[in-house]
Amino acid sequence: MRVVWIVAALLFAAAGAVFGALNGESVGLDFYAFQLQMPKAAALLAALLAGWLAGGLILWLTVVMPLRRRLSRQRRELVRRDDVAPVRTAE
Repeated sequence: MRVVWIVAALLFAAAGAVFGALNGESVGLDFYAFQLQMPKAAALLAALLAGWLAGGLILWLTVVMPLRRRLSRQRRELVRRDDVAPVRTAE
């Protein structure tokens, strides 16, 4: 199975290299405060990375953090129940 992942990674790396070579012309990006000149492939990869990071941050804030709070609340409740539970003795 590991060989399949290695081959897939190499295929995607080769496709990325070909994509970068075919889209080497420079494009201008005009932000309000500054301007950038960069190759088209680099601009697209930067946009992909920015979207990936923004999506991960949104997912972490809206799903992971509430689940962590819920888990810690349930752990505290479990500890409190264990402390209050009566001790049974063997007869």
